[in-house]
Amino acid sequence: MNVEDFLPPLELIHWTGSNDREQFLATGQEFFNYFRQWCDLRPGQAVLDIGCGCGRLALPLLDFLGPQGRFEGVDVDSRSIGWAQQNITPKHCNFRFHHANVFNLTYNAAGKIQPNRYRLPFASKSFDLVFLASVFTHMLPPGLENYMGEIARVLKPGGRCLMTFFLLNDDSASLIRLRNSHFRFPHRWGHCAVQSLESPENVVGYDEDAVHAYLSANGLSLDRPVAYGFWSGRDNAPSFQDIVVVRKQQAVSPFVRLARTIRLYRFQAPKFVADHKFDVAA
Repeated sequence: MNVEDFLPPLELIHWTGSNDREQFLATGQEFFNYFRQWCDLRPGQAVLDIGCGCGRLALPLLDFLGPQGRFEGVDVDSRSIGWAQQNITPKHCNFRFHHANVFNLTYNAAGKIQPNRYRLPFASKSFDLVFLASVFTHMLPPGLENYMGEIARVLKPGGRCLMTFFLLNDDSASLIRLRNSHFRFPHRWGHCAVQSLESPENVVGYDEDAVHAYLSANGLSLDRPVAYGFWSGRDNAPSFQDIVVVRKQQAVSPFVRLARTIRLYRFQAPKFVADHKFDVAA
């Protein structure tokens, strides 16, 4: 199969954040390597791509998953989903794409469903691997909390999830203060910080401690060390964003989840403060 036969128009490629076709394909191959090396992805498995766009991460999987495999993609951009439905699914019927009409001020301002109320349209315990590339970097805490629960719900026991973040911790704060980072995250927003108060979902960074608490609340635990990205100015990073790989260890009862979430919201003060001279959002 020639993946170039499935390349979308440049308008949709640019919408993914890729500058050109070459970068679009290279990013897909980069994450395919992570799926193989870090998530033990194998042919015949079921995978879910949340934030799939027009199929950037689907393309390297077209031949790999095989006829017994299953790919489901979800995205808030109806144009990208429409293109993938018309150009990929007819030739690969086990690759399906779904529009999620979820509100996002940056990517779907007309969305009808708030991210904290969205339910993935799939059965529980139905996926071996879930991945989200640059989704939580555009989502505020109420949505993240809900999506974490949905990820845990649809994962099979022992299944893995690969997700990317801008993680805020002592190291990234130091690099931000040295002005080595791509983003400053000047405005505090609960357990996260944002680049812009006018368009908060444009770029969102999360306190790393809070991310671990969200994961724990949903029975998800780290499956390998965090692969920190070079967005903050780190050297020798494998990718731009921070990559977190977790495994579903066990089902968490609603009561345990609630107790853990309450503890999360009792955090008194964020550890991450990029620059005390910056404004802080409530």
